[in-house]
Amino acid sequence: MPTARPARRKGALGWALLGWKLFCYSLGTLVVVAVVVQCWFFAQVLCWRTNTPHSTAFMDARLAQTKKNFPDVKLQHQWVDYTRISPQLKRAVVAAEDAKFMDHEGFDWEAISKAMERNEKKGRIVAGASTISQQLAKNLFLSDDRSWIRKGQEAAITWMLETALPKRRILELYLNFAEWGDGVFGAEAAARYHFGGRAAGLGAEQAAYLAVILPSPRRYERGRVTPYVAGRMATILARMPAVQIP
Repeated sequence: MPTARPARRKGALGWALLGWKLFCYSLGTLVVVAVVVQCWFFAQVLCWRTNTPHSTAFMDARLAQTKKNFPDVKLQHQWVDYTRISPQLKRAVVAAEDAKFMDHEGFDWEAISKAMERNEKKGRIVAGASTISQQLAKNLFLSDDRSWIRKGQEAAITWMLETALPKRRILELYLNFAEWGDGVFGAEAAARYHFGGRAAGLGAEQAAYLAVILPSPRRYERGRVTPYVAGRMATILARMPAVQIP
């Protein structure tokens, strides 16, 4: 009997040590997996300094979703080099989506702060502050999930993009993979779908229209300019001359 209590203590201590070891091994495994995943993302980003991806995670998800109802559907997309995209479209998109694109390093902290204040006052998400780099990170790799894990991964990839790629390449990738209609991706497909022309020939008003519908392109009827769209176009057209582009 006198030895029972020390034995029980020794047993409890052994279980505690085993639990601690399992925790450490599990944590270490998670860290290793996370590092490997981040290395894979960064390797992809480095590859895209000179190589062009054929599609993005967002495009693949949209295609899979559409094929449920239309099995034979294909996305409209054609890559065009930066020099073959109208400067008017570049200015319009930067003016509408990320006015400080040339100045920040992936995050517009002032815009983020203002968006948080607006969302707090409304008690729901009514404003966002994603930069072009953040939107590109999501389009290239991620889903529409709004979880904190997804936002954290988006931030990490945004840093990778800004570290590994020049602004010109970031904007080139963004304009070539942005959604501009149901199954319509990239500036070239957008120009053909909406105006029957080429990305290189887009005028200021056409570019402003594409910039207006960019956040939710499938909500807008092709060719219809509502009072809201007209008002936003006027605002973007007024901002475009002062916009800096790479």
